[in-house]
Amino acid sequence: MQSVLSLILGGGRGTRLYPLTKLRSKPAVPVAGKYRLIDIPISNCINSECNRIYVLTQFLSVSLHRHIANTYKFDPFSQGFVEVLAAQQTNESADWYQGTADAVRQQIRHVIEDGAEEILILSGDQLYRMDFGHLLGTHRSARADVTIAALPVARASVSGFGILQVDERGRVIGFVEKPKTDAQIEPLRNAPEWLERQGVHAPNRPFLASMGIYVFNRSVLHDLLISPPLATDFGKEVFPRSIRTHRVQCHLFDGYWEDLGTIKAYHEANIALAGDDPPFQFHAPGSVIFTRMRNLPPARINGATCTQCLVGDGAEVMSGATIERSVIGVRSRIGHNAVIRHTVIIGADRYETDAEREANRIRGLPNFTVGDGSVIEHAILDKDCRIGRNVRIGDHAGDQDREGPNYVIREGIVVIPRGAVVPDGTAI
Repeated sequence: MQSVLSLILGGGRGTRLYPLTKLRSKPAVPVAGKYRLIDIPISNCINSECNRIYVLTQFLSVSLHRHIANTYKFDPFSQGFVEVLAAQQTNESADWYQGTADAVRQQIRHVIEDGAEEILILSGDQLYRMDFGHLLGTHRSARADVTIAALPVARASVSGFGILQVDERGRVIGFVEKPKTDAQIEPLRNAPEWLERQGVHAPNRPFLASMGIYVFNRSVLHDLLISPPLATDFGKEVFPRSIRTHRVQCHLFDGYWEDLGTIKAYHEANIALAGDDPPFQFHAPGSVIFTRMRNLPPARINGATCTQCLVGDGAEVMSGATIERSVIGVRSRIGHNAVIRHTVIIGADRYETDAEREANRIRGLPNFTVGDGSVIEHAILDKDCRIGRNVRIGDHAGDQDREGPNYVIREGIVVIPRGAVVPDGTAI
């Protein structure tokens, strides 16, 4: 695995995750009360002994850079590193990244200078656990030029992915990005018997969706990116071209995998993690998900009722509060008799002192995070929110997307942006 260089794509503006991406890049969005999205692919790399990692980003990367610098430190003799490569003007290009392939091309100098034999390319907004050693094993045993990790999906999900068409040996012979018509989709269907022979039982998931996880031989990646016409996106351009000129192999994966690229997907995945039988565990023998070490006290829960909850370090839940199927982030403070249901609270960056709380009271400003008697359901509260007393934030399922002075509704979920203030008695 020492011959592998990993590139994690930080994505674009993250408009589908707005307002969580209003003040931070998409990989820096917190998840599960104490982690960030970027921790998932980096931890998978480290657990797979791929210790040389670049993170490619271009938007609002300061907090991401700070998190990585404070979290991932390697022994100087291991030659491991995690570094951010931000978009910048060069003699060759003065443009922002135009797509996934263009992002890698603009940073190709680092790939060439590294001398790695294989390049592992990952997305920065997915929740999954994968041993990349198995992926590299498929790539090497097939003597492939390119290998694409693929997940079996049902017919209803096909239009949201790049779909692979493979032969009996798993070689990719067709690739269609987000097919819409039956004429495009039906030729991509795989027989359940073929999937069974590959060790995957998926009778109702006959299509193979690209997971945004790829392995390229270094020279092949270089040639595909610099050959005209210059491609900007792997799914739309690079793969449809390369299957005609190179050996492109499929690596089947059938574990838990979620793309957290939308507000709804982000909310649902976090709430699922708080359930009795969560689909994903952040701690597993040999494959722990790492994150920043914080010198925070244990969570304090005093006379409250908590059912199916994740409660982060340093959180405080006051007496009489009721929390159901929710995620409570680090340093959150839930007031007396508050009710929190199906809600993700990201937390706070710092604690307020007693003097600050008294000053807030005089100014009529709510404290961090949720005030006494408030009821919050089916919502996301970004970091450092100030929710006053007796606030009502309800379920808006079916509502159109809209924005208010201190809230955003996306796909029926109310999102309170970072640092927003919701005064006492407000109803949203």
